[in-house]
Amino acid sequence: MNDLAQQISLAFLAASWLPQVLAVILAIIAINVFAYYLLRHIEKAAARTASVWDDALIKAVRKPLTFILWVAGVAFSIQIVIEHSGKPLFDFVIPTRDTLIIFALGWFLSRLIRNISHSLIARGEETGHALDRTTVDALSRLGRFSVFIIAALVILETLGFSVSGVLAFGGIGGIAVGFAARDMLANFFGGLTIYLDRPFAVGEWIRSSEKQIEGTVEYIGWRHTRVRAFNKNPIYVPNALFTTIVVETPSRMTNRRIKETIGIRYADLDKMAAIVAGVKAMLQAHPEIDTDATLIVSFNQFGASSLDFFIYAFTKTIEWAHYHEVKQDVLLKVAAIIHAHGAEIALPTHTLHIESDAGETQPAP
Repeated sequence: MNDLAQQISLAFLAASWLPQVLAVILAIIAINVFAYYLLRHIEKAAARTASVWDDALIKAVRKPLTFILWVAGVAFSIQIVIEHSGKPLFDFVIPTRDTLIIFALGWFLSRLIRNISHSLIARGEETGHALDRTTVDALSRLGRFSVFIIAALVILETLGFSVSGVLAFGGIGGIAVGFAARDMLANFFGGLTIYLDRPFAVGEWIRSSEKQIEGTVEYIGWRHTRVRAFNKNPIYVPNALFTTIVVETPSRMTNRRIKETIGIRYADLDKMAAIVAGVKAMLQAHPEIDTDATLIVSFNQFGASSLDFFIYAFTKTIEWAHYHEVKQDVLLKVAAIIHAHGAEIALPTHTLHIESDAGETQPAP
């Protein structure tokens, strides 16, 4: 008990190493304060420049730099205590210091890559030259993953482990993990395929009739893609599925199509040519119809109870709501043209013939 009381006494206040340790701690605090205000001043100056690199660099370096300063200061203080005590203690100080510094450098590079990706996307949205968010996110994740792997290998080497042995063990273990995690690897490579081929991106509308998937892409990860259906339900699709199904990207369409078949009465056969010509002229003059695309108005067939002509045209807009407004306007103008020529849109009708007793067939009213 006496030994314990001695250990927790205030006798260390008279130790020769205490002033040096306090000086180191005060110096670290002063350097941190100076670095904080210096980085703050540089950040304000960088905000006035057009480059995104300096902003990302300043924001990325702040926390890792503070961490490195404290790690170096604490390690130096412990070394001072060891030198004055003369005891071969704390042999782990140097490896621990180096490990933490390597970790901080990896942390800095990871933050830098993430900040650059966010800055590039934000700057593209501000200038109207938006970058492909999917590609930027993919490169950012790949860069941060590479930094993590390299930092881990350097830390293992610093701690005295053989990196070649670790890599050999990882190769053998990778075979076993590959068999056990085939679906995970398939999803990973499916996500990589999406990032490289870019069949769709975040924010786009996709559709697959094979798997009844339709909605707006909200998130593309390494394992799954989240699609927000039009009824607002989320759909989580494994990335491996996209390598085996056909996916439409309607949001990349150049036009929307109007394809309608309209019938008039058989009694108005003599007016069909004029109606078709009038409808075609109306479409060619319509400001919302793309006349550079295919435009057809033609008498199509003798129907069961009507003479049918069809309209095949494309709108300039691809916006769904606006498209229906244009289509409504076109159909109303078609009805007006039919009425203007004294014709009528046909209704489904049937004629019933009743055989009389004399063998004659008379049409029923």
